[in-house]
Amino acid sequence: MRVLLLGANGFLGRFVADRLLADPAVHLTALGRGDDADVRFDLSGGSPGALTRFLGAVHPGVVINCAGATRGGARELTRHNTVAVATVCEALRRSGCGARLVQVGCASEYGPSQQGSSTAEDAVPRPGGPYGVSKLAATELVLGSGLDAVVLRVFSPVGPGTPAGSPLGRLAEAMRRAMQSGDGELKLSGLGVQRDFVDVRDVARAVHAASLSAAQGVVNIGTGRAVKLRDAASILTRVAGYAGALHELDAPPGRPVIGSPRSESIVEHLAATPSPYPDGCGTWQQADVRTARDRLGWRPRINLEESLADIWMEAACRI
Repeated sequence: MRVLLLGANGFLGRFVADRLLADPAVHLTALGRGDDADVRFDLSGGSPGALTRFLGAVHPGVVINCAGATRGGARELTRHNTVAVATVCEALRRSGCGARLVQVGCASEYGPSQQGSSTAEDAVPRPGGPYGVSKLAATELVLGSGLDAVVLRVFSPVGPGTPAGSPLGRLAEAMRRAMQSGDGELKLSGLGVQRDFVDVRDVARAVHAASLSAAQGVVNIGTGRAVKLRDAASILTRVAGYAGALHELDAPPGRPVIGSPRSESIVEHLAATPSPYPDGCGTWQQADVRTARDRLGWRPRINLEESLADIWMEAACRI
């Protein structure tokens, strides 16, 4: 099977590439903006005609799109997340190669959810920020394209390579800095937010499964369990061997600090969440993952503690 992977150098794309390369039945071609891509092409600025010619030469059976941007202004996000997908859809239509499209979407397309609920694929999307809007527009383009296509709405991916700007990436970096400087107390905020964290390697397995399946429409990829950042921080403290205390700047009255302080040194580090809910998803998000189980035969395998241990291993290398 010939597979064209877009965005192979990104956080998700690197693991998707590894997963596909491990399949002897897959002949992989990576297209991207980096020098290490098999073919250099900028989806956000390239023409559908140029991509069409490339599709005609490669003739892939599956196109997987992991490309996009998570940060930036509305115009930049639209260019990388929406216009780029329009280019892919138009090129696939023009080429007539009949390739299946696997588009990687995100849970930010749904926006805030009711506390305690699980968000299913038929939920009405109400993105709370420009990132979610740009990804939702891409999903609508894919679903309306008439192509053989599936959109995987990935909830909160974590694990090795987790971006430093993500909540768990910031948490690990703050802990690294506290341990390096010998601080006995780490002050953080935003730890009450609850997210459905899914390991990036499990996401790669889901993408692989989707490329082989006949599933169409939207499929959620998550664990089906929301976890408080506070609990993730407690696990990370144990994994890292941090003996100080985690002090919540915005903790409810009476909530104890995590851990036990060993010195009077108190340094305020980078908060776990720089603004209340930068992903536009409010305080709670949890996936209903029954569709992934039933239509892809997929279930998550890697628990959060293993994901956090890998995040910490990378952070610890910088001490």
